[in-house]
Amino acid sequence: MLAALAGVPQTPPPFWLMRQAGRYLPEYRQVRTQAGGFLDLCMNPELACEVTLQPLRRYGMDAAILFSDILIIPHALGQGLRFAEGEGPVLDAIRDQQGLLKLDLDGLHRKAAPVYETVSRIRASLDERTALIGFAGSPWTVACYMVEGGGSKEYAHVKRFAYTDPVGFNRLIDILVEATVEYLSMQIKAGAELVQLFDSWAGALSAADFQRFVVAPTRRITAALKERHPGTPIIGFPRMAGLNLEGFVEQAGVDAVSLDPGVPAAWAAQHLQGKVAVQGNLDPVLLIAGGEEMDHAVLDLLETLGNGPFIFNLGHGIIKETPPENVSRLAGLIRDWKPATRD
Repeated sequence: MLAALAGVPQTPPPFWLMRQAGRYLPEYRQVRTQAGGFLDLCMNPELACEVTLQPLRRYGMDAAILFSDILIIPHALGQGLRFAEGEGPVLDAIRDQQGLLKLDLDGLHRKAAPVYETVSRIRASLDERTALIGFAGSPWTVACYMVEGGGSKEYAHVKRFAYTDPVGFNRLIDILVEATVEYLSMQIKAGAELVQLFDSWAGALSAADFQRFVVAPTRRITAALKERHPGTPIIGFPRMAGLNLEGFVEQAGVDAVSLDPGVPAAWAAQHLQGKVAVQGNLDPVLLIAGGEEMDHAVLDLLETLGNGPFIFNLGHGIIKETPPENVSRLAGLIRDWKPATRD
């Protein structure tokens, strides 16, 4: 993983899968029943460490990713958060500057301390060949949840806040930039060897707003982390960014970019891979389907991106209906792959 992130092509490429620990695994579901709520599981270092390690025992990925959630930061800042069964996250919405007064940066590390302990436990459990990925949500995506009060299709509340009170909304972004730097820095100190920033709702923005709310905050975070932790790679994942990806790669300061399924691999090889390592981008539904369709897509990705700095991954997280045996098949395809010889 670290060699690929440093720009050195690997054969076969390293691989891990977003949401590789989760509901598609029976052993995860068993642990989940012990934990209580989802947030309880995220904040239980012993159980969070266990579910982080479960997919590695089955499939031998080249990296473990901390089992947690991108909404730990607003929770640790003091915003009310719960996970409703069948609904996803529900937050006490913040829609004006008055709501920002409830956020407490001073309490961040105290409330997030169980996450840092989880990172330490995972690192102590891994061999030296397996990298440990820390992560956080990017400021724009986390702000979406904080202002909308949960998931959204229109992002009307968060955009209204940004457009009608730019001073207040920029203050929220500033708080999240500072909190994200602190949070990821502590994960790195606890044992994370690289980190990923998830900007799941980057595709909801115009080109100008993408620059303001995705590129600029990411650049501030990467600059601060690189000053504190030189040599720690940072992967950016501005999902559904489309044509904005080139500017993101050139300006955001990341060492690698993760691609959603809509990004053509050949385009990424031509326009992105010469600048940073690329990660991705198998459609998660193909991992449910399996069979020859999956095999062909996997091999196409390997042939297209495998000759440059590349980390094999999905274009988004594993879906809960994924058969575990399909993940085994995927792992075998990647491990057995060799570049085609060309005369």
